[in-house]
Order: sequence, then structure tokens, then C-alpha cells
Amino acid sequence: MVKKTTLRVPEVTSHIVNWLKEYALNAKVKGFVVGISGGVDSAVTSTMCAETGLPTLCVEMPIHQAASHVSRAREHIAALKQKYSNVTSDVADLTPVFDSFKEQVRADADQATVNMAFANARARLRMTTLYYYAGLDNLLVAGTGNKIEDFGVGFFTKYGDGGVDVSPIADLMKSEVYQLAAYLKIPESILFAKPTDGLFGDDRSDEDQLGASYDELEVAMTASELGRTAADFSGREKEVFEIYTRLNTRNRHKMDPIPVCIIPEELKK
Repeated sequence: MVKKTTLRVPEVTSHIVNWLKEYALNAKVKGFVVGISGGVDSAVTSTMCAETGLPTLCVEMPIHQAASHVSRAREHIAALKQKYSNVTSDVADLTPVFDSFKEQVRADADQATVNMAFANARARLRMTTLYYYAGLDNLLVAGTGNKIEDFGVGFFTKYGDGGVDVSPIADLMKSEVYQLAAYLKIPESILFAKPTDGLFGDDRSDEDQLGASYDELEVAMTASELGRTAADFSGREKEVFEIYTRLNTRNRHKMDPIPVCIIPEELKK
């Protein structure tokens, strides 16, 4: 389909770190808070925040989390704290909060719909928690979404992990995030783990949910941006392109600005 890009990784890393630091200083905040999931996106984001030299708070927010996610998150945080004196951490166990929430709301839809609604509720609880810490310490919430998630298939929760102050890796494809991760020496346990959003309390991967790998979706996204259509492809390539197009259309409301009902001037007189 389309050839992937190879980043000038050291220069890109320096560019993002400088951008983060300049933005924080101009906003007159102390530093950053990052939710650590045990995945590569949060690992890369938190490392670059740490590289700014500004206070960087890494927060674990487990909600019935798979043990593998917890162990990877803690391994990464421990490595960061050993290398960077400006990194601190905290754990906010949101499991009891989530369980209490579930007891107070109705769940009378089909099970798949209920499960998705609860998954999104988890993400929004975490967003609320990060902004709580940000408010306490005058920090910016650093987002961990990459380009294919944020602007391709909309694989994030509106006002959940999509609710952030800055998005340092949102112009990078997932494969490019991995290039930075290798350069930043992110733990191998994270580099080789299957990407997962961790919102269902099990080990289902992002690919399980999306129906295609990030590598496949990146190629489809690039092809779409070049004006290609499903008719240009066949076999698996066509199937992935159709998956990408369907998700991009369905989740467009997450990526576009909130619609505002404009009142005609003649109705205001």
C-alpha cells in the first residue's frame, strides 16, 4: 500500500521535550501528571515529560487491573524514578470507586453495551483523578494518545483519556512511538507487550477490539489521506481499509470540535 516513515528519532525526541517544557513554562505551571498504564504510549510520554526536568508525577490508577498491566507500570515507574530526580509517583486505587459507581447506576441494556459503557466510565474516572492531582500541584495533564488513535480510528474515550491539556505524541503513528520507545530505552516488557487499553479488566488487546493491527491501520490511514478508496484494494488490505473507514466515520464526533448551534443574528434583535 504505502511506505512507512522512519523518524529522525533523536531530533524528534528533543523537539517534543522542548515543546513540552516551553508550553509548561508559558502556562506558568510546575510540570506534568501522567497516567501510567503499563503500555508504550504512557511510558514514552512520561519519559519525555521527565526529560524536561520539570516535576513529573506518574499515577497508577488500577480498576480491577490485569496483573501484567500493574507489573509493567510499576517497572517503568521504578526505572524513571531511578534515572530522574524530578519524577514522583502515586497510586490511586479506583477499584472501590468504580464498584460503588456500578451499584448506583442502571445496567438494563444488552451486556455488550453495558460493558462498553462501564469501560468508558473507567476512563472518565481516571481523567477525573488526573485532574485532581493536577489541581493539587499546578500540573498539566499530559495525554498519551497517538495519531492513529486520536485522529484515525478514534480509539479513545471522549472526556476520558481524550480529556487532556497537552498531547505530545498525537502527531506520531504507533510505529513511530515504538521508534521513540526503543531510543528512550523503555523496558522490554512494555515494548513487546500487546497494546491494550486495559478498560475491561482482562488482557484483550487493542487489535482484538479494532479488528486490525496498528501497523495495518496506519497504512490504511495514510492511504485514506492520499485519497485512496476501498476500490483500490483487495483481500486483507481492502478489509482493513473498510475497518479504518468505518471507525473513522463512527468516531468522528470525538475528533471534530463540539458542534455549536449558532443563533442567527436576526433572532437576537
